[in-house]
Amino acid sequence: MKTILNFFLLVFLFSCAAPTVAFDNRHGLIETVQSPETLLVDVRTPEDFRNNPVPNAVNIPLAQIENNLEVFRNSKSTVVFCNSGKQAGKAMEVLKENKINNVRNGKTWKNINAILHLK
Repeated sequence: MKTILNFFLLVFLFSCAAPTVAFDNRHGLIETVQSPETLLVDVRTPEDFRNNPVPNAVNIPLAQIENNLEVFRNSKSTVVFCNSGKQAGKAMEVLKENKINNVRNGKTWKNINAILHLK
């Protein structure tokens, strides 16, 4: 019984540990984000963009993606991101529907910030 309680105590303690920013480097996301040729697009609201800016990113809110397709077409490489990854995923869908395939999902602004600070 004591062993079971100790196990649950350990699980609880580790679940309360400070979160770390983990980022995805599948298919070279780090290199893509750090490339000066990559356009970083924050699809959050302008307020969120101002409150938690990402260096060198431009703000094109999700609702404005279709009005800015030429920005994406004219970019060699683009990474979209947001707060949780959901809006970035929706932006990816809109872009793919419009045959824009040079775009990667960077998930969250924290992820992109962490990658940029690896330099």
